[in-house]
Amino acid sequence: MTYFPYHIEGASRKSRWLITCDHAANTVPPDLGGSLGLPDDDMNRHIAYDVGAAGVTLALAEALGCPAILSNFSRLVIDPNRGEHDPTILMRLYDGSIIPGNRYADAAEKERRLNAYHRPYHKALEQIAAQRDDTVIVAIHSFTRQLRGRPSRPWHVGILHAYDARLSDPLIARLEQEPDIVVGRNEPYPGHLPGDAIDRHALKHGRNNTLIELRNDLIEDERHQKAWGERLAPMLEHALAQVAD
Repeated sequence: MTYFPYHIEGASRKSRWLITCDHAANTVPPDLGGSLGLPDDDMNRHIAYDVGAAGVTLALAEALGCPAILSNFSRLVIDPNRGEHDPTILMRLYDGSIIPGNRYADAAEKERRLNAYHRPYHKALEQIAAQRDDTVIVAIHSFTRQLRGRPSRPWHVGILHAYDARLSDPLIARLEQEPDIVVGRNEPYPGHLPGDAIDRHALKHGRNNTLIELRNDLIEDERHQKAWGERLAPMLEHALAQVAD
């Protein structure tokens, strides 16, 4: 079976939305031997990918009638949501776990992985985003309820943004109307890293955008992933209607 570093769902859909999932998969490509030397328990947790995010992405894209692009390599292989010069793009230690397959990854190996996985994903993302002049990018991620040794995170949803909050502001306001949702602005992470996927494909092009972080214990199975995708779709439509292009 031919390996591709990304997957596009619904390429022919006509909506202006574009849903991205940078950390969709825990796949280690065949040319790396299909393994980074980590046990399955580590590869199945948040250090390797965003648990549940792919299912939400697909459900949301279907509900909005728009395309979605999903990575097909683990963030531990090389992180598609980092700029090429970000020192965390290729991690050797993550949340207490040493990554054996990255121990000897030098500059040449980093460049090889950029060419093999990172750059093809971003090229495809840019091509699909450029098909319309009014593309709106929504990035779907998930976060773990607790990192080792740190306080439990109370948010169900985090909305992340940089200086362009045109879409994020009304989306946060809409989410805050839901009595069962605790929403955080730029939680549990800051909303902007220079060269990250939103910076590269939305901010630098003036495209409306937002990044949605869902707590991964809320989207562990297909039923909940679909439910969140279908729930977020009308909220995003409502938020976009408040934005003056």
